[in-house]
Amino acid sequence: MPSPTRNFVGRNYKKRRRRDKLTKKQRSHLMSRIRSKNTGLEKSFLRLLKKSTTIKFKTHVTNIKGKPDVVFPKQKLCIFIDGDFWHGWQFPRWIHQMKNEFWRNKIGQNRKRDRKTRKFLREKGWEVLRIWEHEARTRPNQAISNIKALLRIK
Repeated sequence: MPSPTRNFVGRNYKKRRRRDKLTKKQRSHLMSRIRSKNTGLEKSFLRLLKKSTTIKFKTHVTNIKGKPDVVFPKQKLCIFIDGDFWHGWQFPRWIHQMKNEFWRNKIGQNRKRDRKTRKFLREKGWEVLRIWEHEARTRPNQAISNIKALLRIK
């Protein structure tokens, strides 16, 4: 029987934080390689979305606040594909494991910015959908179904 501290993604939020095995320079190099758009997850999800719908959409639209990952302009639907770590999925459960204040503040500010962006877009008449990384990986068809429901197509 799995530990009650584990969630459905299999992460244990009660474990103690260990010292980083990488040097500061190695960690910095590794973190600099993380991209904000056109990630492998995004590419595979967009491929599946293109196969699933005939409605035209745009990606990474810069003139819309928040630069949504996917935009259906005519239907006024913005979709953000958010990384679990960077956007703080269940952040209160694992904040205590953060190495220092920098990361706590960074993720906290990301979450705050996401809320402001969502509120702003909704006030402008946009429908906003956030898809978490683990949802796009483990249940992509469910995420596509949610998009189709918002687009009112079968």
